[in-house]
Amino acid sequence: ESNPLETLLNNESKNATGLSYRDAGVDIDAGNELVERIKPAVRKTMRPEVLTGLGGFGALFRMDPGRWREPLLVSGTDGVGTKLMLARRLERHDTIGIDLVAMCVNDILTCGAEPLFFLDYYATGKLELDEAQSVIEGIAEGCRQAGCALVGGETAELPGFYQDGEYDLAGFTVGVVDRDAIIDGSSIQVGEILIGIASNGLHSNGYSLARRIVEERLEKGLETILPALGEPLVEALLRPTRIYVKSILNLLRDFTIQGMAHITGGGLLENVPRVLPRHCKAVIHKDSWPKLPLFEFLREAGNLEERELYRTFNYGIGMVLVVRKGDVDDIMSRLHGLNEQAYVIGEIAACDDTSEQVELV
Repeated sequence: ESNPLETLLNNESKNATGLSYRDAGVDIDAGNELVERIKPAVRKTMRPEVLTGLGGFGALFRMDPGRWREPLLVSGTDGVGTKLMLARRLERHDTIGIDLVAMCVNDILTCGAEPLFFLDYYATGKLELDEAQSVIEGIAEGCRQAGCALVGGETAELPGFYQDGEYDLAGFTVGVVDRDAIIDGSSIQVGEILIGIASNGLHSNGYSLARRIVEERLEKGLETILPALGEPLVEALLRPTRIYVKSILNLLRDFTIQGMAHITGGGLLENVPRVLPRHCKAVIHKDSWPKLPLFEFLREAGNLEERELYRTFNYGIGMVLVVRKGDVDDIMSRLHGLNEQAYVIGEIAACDDTSEQVELV
């Protein structure tokens, strides 16, 4: 009686040498080598609370009961968006990991949380060791800037799912805040002041629009040196997202911040209302901070309407703080002492249920 499997296989297949996982496109040895390569960078991010190294099935983190009275864990996750396409296209992989960390830690920072640790997910069609090492070393640098430990991650080689040369990134962070120190915007009052902390470019938002403008409107492409920028356009576009953790945690030691908004997708128009009580609106003075030349280039090259700039891009402001009027001068002085560019950009006013919660004046 014939074997059903044999009827499906031709003689050549039956006589062929046995296949391996590497033949199928997954190189376990390369993955192991990557872990060894990144260990020095990861080691620099360690905090004393981390009890395990790379390579385990899970990471252990000891919460210090003497430091937090009633600790609450705060988590956040994100990716890098289509900025990743520019990094891959230009083979510039060393800073995109900073963007990944920044998008996560800046988000949980708005609750008043200190980021404790970070994990990443790196997926590709074929693992290129130098490229992957550069990406993950960038993630480690982002963690170093944020003061959180890179405790692990996942490197997935998925042949057939991603084309050669493609990879994707995602990550998440966990932080902690004491219950009585949570910042949720609920105590914001009419008359309080908006402080904007400057961005250094697009950060990681609006790249689908920015790429289309560059591809359709700029003859010489990304290497063009624009006089207004004083550098190749690619340098301005790939500049990594600012990480505000250390400056904000410094402020929180001495000042009360009523609310914070990380200006990401949706810009000032969509993100500021996320922290406002329904009876309040943010009145933002459009001329209260300098607009970076990159935004002005995109505005002119794309013939963008003003609302598009404020809703798609951060337009020069990466983080917005709502503070009491009496604290403004001291907070501004502290921020400048921390080498942050900060501006008083508006105030909180009353609004009704039919009004938009951001007014540009």
